[in-house]
Amino acid sequence: MKRFAVGTDIGGSHISTAVFDFERNSVLKGSFASQKVNNQGTAEEILSNWATTLSKAITLIDRRQLAGIGFAVPGPFDYASGIAWFTSDVAKYQSLYGINVSERIRDLLGRQMGLELRFLNDAIAFGVGEAWMGKAARVGRSISVTVGTGLGSAFVEQGIPVVEREDVPPKGYIWNLPFNNDLADASFSTRWFIKRYAEKSGNMLAGAKQVAERAATDSLARDVFLEFGRNLGLFLSPLIQKFRAELLVIGGNVSAAYDLFGTALEESLRKQQTRVAIEVSALKEDAALIGSTRLFQDQFWRRVKPLLAKM
Repeated sequence: MKRFAVGTDIGGSHISTAVFDFERNSVLKGSFASQKVNNQGTAEEILSNWATTLSKAITLIDRRQLAGIGFAVPGPFDYASGIAWFTSDVAKYQSLYGINVSERIRDLLGRQMGLELRFLNDAIAFGVGEAWMGKAARVGRSISVTVGTGLGSAFVEQGIPVVEREDVPPKGYIWNLPFNNDLADASFSTRWFIKRYAEKSGNMLAGAKQVAERAATDSLARDVFLEFGRNLGLFLSPLIQKFRAELLVIGGNVSAAYDLFGTALEESLRKQQTRVAIEVSALKEDAALIGSTRLFQDQFWRRVKPLLAKM
């Protein structure tokens, strides 16, 4: 196996990259980079931005030792073939709809390099990264959830994502499960905090971070986070029990406010007689980057490749 892989996290308005060194089992020092992206730009603008950022990462290493580039990408996306299916519903990267991102990036980087590109759902890449080098590295079964602009999830057993089995939801996705007369995504995302705080206070804030900043002096803001924690416990309890998860990893932007909702979450889980350890991700966004590079570990790739079409 070649020594290096470039990990790539495609965010809603940015691209982040880093080089992973398989010999040292760590991210190459000084290789992390992030670049803003206009997610409403043309396909050429977006892909050129990505390719430029990737080119900078590649120049840091001996190309002959580069196994390839791994991508952690939100859906809808064809992870097996590298085709984007972003629609107006997701409000980002719609200009890439139907485009084979894998082929276009190869063209922009230069096909003579012979690069291999592999793709993984971003939330699943986060869970894989946590199970490989993060908080879940010492347990057999973990569930990782990311709460930010949306709700992401990964069910991981012995380092491998589980996407089709009777003890996990279809594709391992939980954002689209029912909760509180709507999709779970509506209750466990930044927009819920904005809406709920506005309902309680009459003030419309920009996001969950702004609600959290008021919590020290605003009981209504504190109440919003307590309600979130209770609801998250109610929602996750049956999923944790069914999968028999040993650990729940919390990531995403909202995880930074765990001190505001963690106690309520833990109490809610206990009331449902759900026993599980809980950890807040220390890797944060790096978990998805690291998870995407694992696509170039031969043993992992052999097991995950058949699952890509099912994500």
